[in-house]
Amino acid sequence: MNAQLDFLQQRNSASRLVAPAPGAEELEQMLLAAMRAPDHARLRPWRFLSISGERRQALGELMREALLRREPDANAAALDKASCAPLRAPLIVVVITRFFEHPKVPPVEQRMSAACAAHGLLLAAEALGYAGIWRTGKSSFDPYVHRGLGLQSGEEIAGLIYLGTRDGPAKPLPALSPADFLQTW
Repeated sequence: MNAQLDFLQQRNSASRLVAPAPGAEELEQMLLAAMRAPDHARLRPWRFLSISGERRQALGELMREALLRREPDANAAALDKASCAPLRAPLIVVVITRFFEHPKVPPVEQRMSAACAAHGLLLAAEALGYAGIWRTGKSSFDPYVHRGLGLQSGEEIAGLIYLGTRDGPAKPLPALSPADFLQTW
């Protein structure tokens, strides 16, 4: 096997992340990789929003307020969980899908392109020695959060990519057999 295939086959999300996170130059390199996602008609149906430092706390408060708006009776534990969620990583990159009207590229293809960009971002982080995890949750789909993050009409969150350094050993990956997922027609 070659090193590139081995790297791809060993990719593993890291739910526990600590500093350091990628710096500005490393993030730029990661974004260059992410922007090589498959992209029918070169629409570039994605953009990225980085959140670090104290802005993570502001994101947590935005998520807490969104939860209160969705569930006015939310208990204190749920509210604390929402406000602390962005503190689980030193850097968050919000991958945003931007939809364009195009006769040959339906919204589903644009959404998939943004998803591929998110995956490329994770792969690039690991290639640089960092780790990450792709998160969503109800806040990712909440219009209040979208407004708070400055999303425009025709945009949605594809994922929040939490990035940093893996804290502890990687969790074991289950063995997968391509034969279980491949059929011949």
